[in-house]
Amino acid sequence: MSSTNHLRLALSCRKITAHVTNPSTSSIVAMASSSEQEFVAQYRAKLNRFPRSHSFWDAKIASRVGEKLGFRLREIGVTAVQIDLREELSRPTHHRVKLSSLFESVRRAGVAVAGAEKLWVAAAQVRITSD
Repeated sequence: MSSTNHLRLALSCRKITAHVTNPSTSSIVAMASSSEQEFVAQYRAKLNRFPRSHSFWDAKIASRVGEKLGFRLREIGVTAVQIDLREELSRPTHHRVKLSSLFESVRRAGVAVAGAEKLWVAAAQVRITSD
């Protein structure tokens, strides 16, 4: 696998999906999502809670999705991915803070995430100003 695979995220209030694509063929080489069987119990618990939440995933779920993606990437021999920094910085601040745990989990699984260090700095600045 090439080290220039691209990590893309699809976010909604209900789920988070992360997939890595090969830029030369545009094919997905690995994918993880919060809609997988492992997360169904947590999703149902948040769905049936009153008052209802507008977001069904948090930093903990994002971290677990990142961990699963990292392990899948290691299984197929991918050691580095690249994120679209402009796209990630254009996301709302509350999503960027949660997503920093996803990128950190991918990195802890042994896959380098190019561009994520700038997001960690931005997330840290948000945490400092919100405290």
